[in-house]
Amino acid sequence: MRGAAHARWAACAVAVALTATACGGGGSGGGGADGIVSSSWGDPQNPLEPANTNEVQGGKVLDMLFRGLKQYDPKTGEAKDMLAEKIDTTDSTNFTVTVKDGWTFSDGEKVTAKSFVDAWNYGANLKNNQKNAYFFGYIEGYDQVHPEQGRPTAETLSGLKVVDAKTFTVKLSQKFSTWPDTLGYAAFSPLPSAFFSNHAAWLSKPVGNGPYVVESYAKGSKMSMRKWDGYPGSDKAQNGGVDLNVYTDNNTAYTDLTAGNLDLVDDVPASQLKNVQADLAGRYINTPAGIIQTIAFPFYDKAWNTPGGAKVRTGLSMAINRQQITDTIFHKTRTPAKDWTSPVLGVDGGFDDSLCGDSCEYNAAEAKKLITEGGGIPGGRLKLSYNADSGSHKEWVDAVCNSINNVLGNDRACVGNPVGTFADFRNQIGQHKMPGPFRAGWQMDYPLIQNFLQPLYYTNASSNDGKWSNPEFDKLVDDANAESDNKKAVETFQKAEGVVRDQMAAIPLWYQNGSAGYSDRVSNVSLNPFSVPVYNEIKVN
Repeated sequence: MRGAAHARWAACAVAVALTATACGGGGSGGGGADGIVSSSWGDPQNPLEPANTNEVQGGKVLDMLFRGLKQYDPKTGEAKDMLAEKIDTTDSTNFTVTVKDGWTFSDGEKVTAKSFVDAWNYGANLKNNQKNAYFFGYIEGYDQVHPEQGRPTAETLSGLKVVDAKTFTVKLSQKFSTWPDTLGYAAFSPLPSAFFSNHAAWLSKPVGNGPYVVESYAKGSKMSMRKWDGYPGSDKAQNGGVDLNVYTDNNTAYTDLTAGNLDLVDDVPASQLKNVQADLAGRYINTPAGIIQTIAFPFYDKAWNTPGGAKVRTGLSMAINRQQITDTIFHKTRTPAKDWTSPVLGVDGGFDDSLCGDSCEYNAAEAKKLITEGGGIPGGRLKLSYNADSGSHKEWVDAVCNSINNVLGNDRACVGNPVGTFADFRNQIGQHKMPGPFRAGWQMDYPLIQNFLQPLYYTNASSNDGKWSNPEFDKLVDDANAESDNKKAVETFQKAEGVVRDQMAAIPLWYQNGSAGYSDRVSNVSLNPFSVPVYNEIKVN
């Protein structure tokens, strides 16, 4: 999922007339089960359609608004059955999905097999322009509903069939043994008929089947979520709702938290990390998360896609003093990256702290040598782009550039290139208009090594923003997905990751911990392995 560094958007600065409490809002509705939690947030990039949301801020809402066939355990990340009664297969290609009885959307409509099939067909169809369409790419018929060129020749996926109200079948275009574990991702959520019959009305006030409902949404200001009393799941909301208050600057959100005007900030600013324990009297969370920060490259720009480019990129990686930056700027809430995944996967899941090797170790002499041998930085200057609406990005981007400049003996070899807002930044990336390397972050969609590799580096994958392409990598990913033995599949994915390393398709910087601070009004606050607050478990004192 893109935007793993939690960009913050406009709230208090929108209008001078807004008071501090109107902006931050300290919770309302008293305490206990009906108390309202106030939390920092950022406006989503796109409308809150499940198949059109692939960044963190929108994802937070979908986590509260929807439940899918699988749900990821908030402590372990394990994919557990939620609406799936069972998912059967004998060949890792043909699956039979049985949906549990007793589930409805908050408008009273029953959740059926058709609710899933219609939603997936909508998400996959090219004409609907959904950002997450790629996640349906393994289902047979995807090429017809979402061709690389031209118009769709089919309206629905041939691999999806409704059998009865509780059952549907899925045929994949190739073997994918761990496919069921991907189904906790929000793109695979069911949708009610109102989504299709009155789409504009649904977008203005989305209706889902999760523990919360949308009460109101004022773009640029606040989204109010309220507990759905009729929610049939076991993970019911333990509070009365959550007010998501929009901020452009996480420093402002932190100030509101310490002033008592906000209950929860889930991205403590780097500049406050040295003070947070004292400021919040221990109400601070710092826990490993499935997030990695990288530097991506615009391979669509010939200047950055040359025969010697891999040497230049590897040299730049070796010119970055990760340990110094994570110690001094992030106060050990980041860990220098050793591969392109995350330690939360564990060794059995594919994490390998030796995979990047020397290419991720600071070595000034070798870095300068490789950059020179590769033809030097294109144009003589590296402009490292980042969204400026998060104060933390400027700090680390400046530090990375200083490290590179010190190695090259040129204080202008690398400069930060701030882009005003996260939306503008993402739009430039999506339009392939980046003037050079750019900051990239990945927050796992589901806890599989496949998710750290395929969406980012597979040819034309949904989040392959730099348009890197390598046939050897693609084949290894295909082979890994087809492997029914999990250990062998992981080993094959690691071979694919080795190709990423050898070509330095992106520079891994550090693994990010989830960080959050909370007020004394609330308790039972935690972050899941995706670094998202487990909102439904928060209690108002």
